[in-house]
This record gives sequence, C-alpha cells and structure tokens, in this order.
Amino acid sequence: MLKLCGKIIKNNTIIQDHVVEMNADGLNGEEMLLKGIEALCNIFDISNPIWMRGNKLEMNQINKTRFKAQHFIDEIDFDYFEIEYIRERV
Repeated sequence: MLKLCGKIIKNNTIIQDHVVEMNADGLNGEEMLLKGIEALCNIFDISNPIWMRGNKLEMNQINKTRFKAQHFIDEIDFDYFEIEYIRERV
C-alpha cells in the first residue's frame, strides 16, 4: 500500500492538501506513484505534471518532490505542487 500526501502551495501557504492511499494491484512502485499523482491532480483539479528525472531522484533520496510551473503544460495559479510518501510506523 502507498500513502501519498499532496499539497498545493501559494505564497508559502498550504491552500489545499490531501492524502491518497493506493493498493498495489500488480503495479510496481513507480506505476503506483504515478497513479497516486494522477489521483491527487484529479482531487485538486489541476493538470498532471510532467514526471522528470529530477523528481525521481528527489523521491528516491528524500521521499518528496515539488512540481513547479515548468512541470506543467497549462499555466498554474499556485507556486508549486508537492508530494510526499507517508511511511507507516511499525
């Protein structure tokens, strides 16, 4: 199971946030992550960002990444969209 927290940030303020839970359903880790991003984008009513190599590196290193204006084809009215893995404590 994957828990992914998404936040829309504008002027250093969280204007929207939401957590999605994804089941594996035969998907690998990156496929689940991309489905989670798509689900968050649908909830926030924003277009899907372009997943770049830098985003993958950040997710692997620090478990979160940000999508800024250059990651979107459409114009955005916020500063960035941030996603972060939520790790379950055992």
